[in-house]
Amino acid sequence: MDIIIKKLIDLSDDEYKKFNSKLCPDTKKEMLGIRIPVLRKLAKEILKENMDWQKFVKNENPKYFEEVILQGLIIGYSKLEIDEKLKLIKDFVSKIDSWAISDTFVQTLKIEEKDLEKYWKFILNFVKSDKEFEIRFAVISMLDYFLIPKYIDEVIKILDNISHDGYYVKMGVAWTLAEIGIKYNDKLMNYLKNENNLDKFTYNKTLQKMIESYRITNEEKNILKSMKKK
Repeated sequence: MDIIIKKLIDLSDDEYKKFNSKLCPDTKKEMLGIRIPVLRKLAKEILKENMDWQKFVKNENPKYFEEVILQGLIIGYSKLEIDEKLKLIKDFVSKIDSWAISDTFVQTLKIEEKDLEKYWKFILNFVKSDKEFEIRFAVISMLDYFLIPKYIDEVIKILDNISHDGYYVKMGVAWTLAEIGIKYNDKLMNYLKNENNLDKFTYNKTLQKMIESYRITNEEKNILKSMKKK
């Protein structure tokens, strides 16, 4: 048995598996039941000890849910230059079949400011995909790295033109728009009050997520409540 797979199996927890299976019903992979902080620690250990990690992350047919997450964490923590890392990211994205894998992976990448333009052009390749989690990957990348003045108008434009029916795409778009509404309230309110392409579910989820935020004033929340579509 591969040494890294053995480590994963040794860390498995049946009770946490039952809990996490309910949180991530979308994955088709077998679940072992390992918490993310434990996987993060293992990823760093593998890189530190140089356990042939490149062979591990290039495995195209991982069996376990946590195996996929671990591949993503190792890619994220690796000290590769951006061009080399993007090659690994491209191959990894095709393995994503859960919001948890997507979101944990994107968060761990920690794209540096000097590489943002290259990463921006890279994620645009996934926006028009017909695969739910490839789009989710691109949307969450926008959420984590591109809600800044240079990109914000383009982000809104791109989100407005996403029409995939996948639940996790819609929720990702709503979450990202809500965060824009918190950071750039006037810009987002103008977008919502004028003509846009959001379906009712995504529109209302955007309002809901803004209303649930502690960073929105009660006055703003009342306005948002009045904007809900019936």
